[in-house]
Amino acid sequence: MFTLYLKEIKSFFSSIMGYIIIGVFLIVTGLFLWVFPNYYNIFEAKTADLQGLFNLSCYLFLFLIPAITMRSFSEEKKTGTIELLFTKPISDWQIIIGKFLACVTVLVIALLPTIIYFISIWKLGDPIGNIDTGSTWGSYLGLLLLGVTFVSIGIFASSITNNQIIAFLLGALFCFFIHFGFEFIYSLEVFGSFGSVIKSIGIEHHYIAISKGVVDTRDIIYFITVTFIFLFGTKIVLLSRKW
Repeated sequence: MFTLYLKEIKSFFSSIMGYIIIGVFLIVTGLFLWVFPNYYNIFEAKTADLQGLFNLSCYLFLFLIPAITMRSFSEEKKTGTIELLFTKPISDWQIIIGKFLACVTVLVIALLPTIIYFISIWKLGDPIGNIDTGSTWGSYLGLLLLGVTFVSIGIFASSITNNQIIAFLLGALFCFFIHFGFEFIYSLEVFGSFGSVIKSIGIEHHYIAISKGVVDTRDIIYFITVTFIFLFGTKIVLLSRKW
């Protein structure tokens, strides 16, 4: 599994597309947080926190992460190398986890440079260091959990097609619906008291709380559960080749 993990990371960074995806994320967040006058701009907000980053990133992840995961299984299917992969002494779960961890690693690499934003706010604060460090790291945990969940969704989307573009579109669509869809259904107010249950199924309900640095074990369990469901869904798709 470790060999597959390294192969996936190497494959991602062997093409210019990998650098473009990470570069676009960092450039867009940097421009919106520090340059463009907008709701997320740190200077306009006049508050020493990174809430703008965490709010903005959930939208960027809808496209960034499907772009990272789109080739994980679809390319293997298109080139026929997936059959060769299945002949190796490695289980389906090891294949899935290897690809999953590789995509999560790429996500972490994309997030690491944003620590510069934290250092900048630390230096610019009045007085210096006037930033809620605990809340910020809690928010980073929430952003990472959101990203990990989106990775599992993207891998599932990639497993059901041999076309990378379709895998990207499906991944973005699935992520969008699970993030905002249940919140929209809840806003219709046609389910009465049951509406709160529907709302809690969606990611946004849990991400809003944890992105503010409020770490609740119920939210953590939610993200872990959704991640497992989609990885298990990928396992079922891979099993279907034997039917």
